[in-house]
Amino acid sequence: MYQVFEIVFPIFAIVLLGYLYARRFGADMASANRLNLEIFTPALIFSVLAGEGFELARYADLALAAMVVVLGSGLLAWPLARLFGFADRVFLPPMMFNNSGNMGLPLALFAFGEAALPAAMILFLVENTLHFTVGNAMLTGHVHPLKLLRLPMLVATMAGLVVAVFDVPIPGPLREAIDLLGQIAIPLMLFALGVRMTGVDFADWRIGVAGALICPASGLAIALPALAVFDLPGIQAAQLLVFAALPPAVLNFMLAERYHVAPHQVAAIVLLGNLASLLVLPAVLLWVL
Repeated sequence: MYQVFEIVFPIFAIVLLGYLYARRFGADMASANRLNLEIFTPALIFSVLAGEGFELARYADLALAAMVVVLGSGLLAWPLARLFGFADRVFLPPMMFNNSGNMGLPLALFAFGEAALPAAMILFLVENTLHFTVGNAMLTGHVHPLKLLRLPMLVATMAGLVVAVFDVPIPGPLREAIDLLGQIAIPLMLFALGVRMTGVDFADWRIGVAGALICPASGLAIALPALAVFDLPGIQAAQLLVFAALPPAVLNFMLAERYHVAPHQVAAIVLLGNLASLLVLPAVLLWVL
C-alpha cells in the first residue's frame, strides 16, 4: 500500500495543486496548453523515441494490443450507451480515449521507472493517433489526413522514429535542450488537469457516474483477453492493464466543446472518471505490481 501511495501521491498532488490554485486565483491555461501540445509534449516524444536503446520492434505487439483496447472499449460500451439512452457521440469517445498523456505517462514513470517510458509513450501515441482520427470522425463525421500530418506530436513521432531506426546522430547540446523542454510536459499536463476540473459541475451526474464505472471496466474487459493473444513481456503486460484502467482524457471535453457535442455531459464524464481513478488506479497497481 505504501508503494502504491508513493506512486499516486505525486500525480494527484500536482492535480490538486492546479485545482486549488485555479479556485483561489483563477488560471487561464489556454496558452500553456497550446505550448504543451505544440512544443513540450512533442519534445518529450522525440526525446524518448530518439533516446539510446529504443527498439521499435520490441513494442509492435504492445501497439497492436493498445489499439485493440481502445477500439474494443468502444464496442463494449456501445450497447450500454443504447441501454441507458446516452448519445453515441457523447458517451463512446470518453470510454475509448483515456488519459494516457496527463496521467498515463507520469503513472508509468513513478510505477515502473524511467525505463518504462518508451512503452508508455507507445501507448500514448496509439491512443492519441486514434483520438485524432477515429475520435474526430465520430464527432464530425469526417477526418482530414493532411491536417494530421501537420500535428506537432505526429511530426515529432515520425522524426523520433527516423532517428531511432536509422541511428541518426544528434549533437549533445541539442539533445540536452530537447530533453529539458520535454521535462516540462508531464508536470504541466497534471497541473492543467487540475485547473480544468474547476470548470465542471455535477449537473450531469448520471452520465458521469456511468462513464466513471464503464470506462475502466470496459478497458480491463478487453485488455485481459488481449494479453492471452499478444505475448507481452511482464512489464509491458502490467502497463497495458494500467493503460486499460485509465480515466477518460481531458481532450474529450476540449473536442466536444470545439464541435458543440454536449460539452457539459462530456465534462461530467471526464471529471467523475478522473475522481473515480483515485480508487481504481491504486487497486489496479496493487494487482499488477
